[in-house]
Amino acid sequence: MPTNAFALQKQPSVPEGFQLSGIHCGIKSNPEKEDLTIILSDRAATACGVYTENLVRAAPVTLDQARTPNRDTRAVVINSGNANACTGERGLGDAKQMCQLLAESCGLAAEQVLVLSTGIIGVFLPMEVIGRGIAEAAGQLKSDEQALLAAARGMMTTDTVPKLASCRVPTGSSRDITITGLAKGAAMIGPRMATMLGIVMTDAAIAPDVAQSLLASVVAETFNCIHVDGHMSTNDSVLLLANGAANREVSGGEMLTAFRDGVCAVCAELARSIPADGEGATHLITIAVRGCRDEQAARSIARTIADSPLVKTAIAGADPNWGRIISAAGYAGVPFDAHQMELKLNGYLLFSASCPVAFPVDEVSQSIRDNRDVLIELTFGEGSAETQFWTTDLTEEYVRLNADYHT
Repeated sequence: MPTNAFALQKQPSVPEGFQLSGIHCGIKSNPEKEDLTIILSDRAATACGVYTENLVRAAPVTLDQARTPNRDTRAVVINSGNANACTGERGLGDAKQMCQLLAESCGLAAEQVLVLSTGIIGVFLPMEVIGRGIAEAAGQLKSDEQALLAAARGMMTTDTVPKLASCRVPTGSSRDITITGLAKGAAMIGPRMATMLGIVMTDAAIAPDVAQSLLASVVAETFNCIHVDGHMSTNDSVLLLANGAANREVSGGEMLTAFRDGVCAVCAELARSIPADGEGATHLITIAVRGCRDEQAARSIARTIADSPLVKTAIAGADPNWGRIISAAGYAGVPFDAHQMELKLNGYLLFSASCPVAFPVDEVSQSIRDNRDVLIELTFGEGSAETQFWTTDLTEEYVRLNADYHT
């Protein structure tokens, strides 16, 4: 379950040794919207990634998977507005060319560059536009808050707000470790990976194999616990870059535990922000499942509830229809004793010991209607494992937005 061991910074900051930029280069038609982002480390960084499980994978996913984990990454180039997915050999060639163009602009080797893309599927990249944009963005690299914000905006597609999170991990010296993450995502959200892009930067030093194991476990607890429509993307990717600029080695013991807690705190905030920005959504639903025999059982139950259109439409209509939640838990494929099951909605007890509980229906309905955040709590008597999932309600506006979205 995501940790809250470290308070997030009110104002995200750039870790030591990193520079960023975000510009509009012409992929998107609106000149006021950034569509190209660069992240550069001033030294070789450990890089690792977790990627979509979709068998149809975008060219950037194929390229990055072949290059990670490693200890010699210097930069990431990201475009939005075009996914470079289902584009065959030309698409893979274009992804490689993006790396080459950034390498030439920054004095790197092409193999030191990773690439991410997001947007429309099945459209070739406008490489002339992107080439000019990479040269321009490379000339605007900075390490201030404005550059960080511009970089986050450059990743956005249907997002309404940039998604950033940052924390500091104490090291016992004057130089703490900084962990900062950027993400994008608002629709096509389905776990294993959730449909999104994420980059976590840190000035800690960590070996590639340790970083890969850590990131995979954190993603399982955070980004893989968000769910809007169950549609798994071709482009899902989360990268971790660790450049060691703070001169703090993370290898084991208390430091590794603290570092993992920091990465988890940042990723949990980014993960939660994705369904919170869901297209057409009027409610962010947190599903807390406790008392299961193991984490997999807890996640299966939470995911099944999050996947139910009947649960989602009930919340959209401010209807405390607890039967939909209970029945969804029952078909999750996880054995449990219903006599030890308890359900609360926004703190109100609705069901306990296989029986309904009298509750103020109008009051509970009003609590849903008046608040964007909705909390569903399910407690079982099978063990001590627990998890949290985040999803949204299902509204007419969601249907309209996705019906109108160009494909």
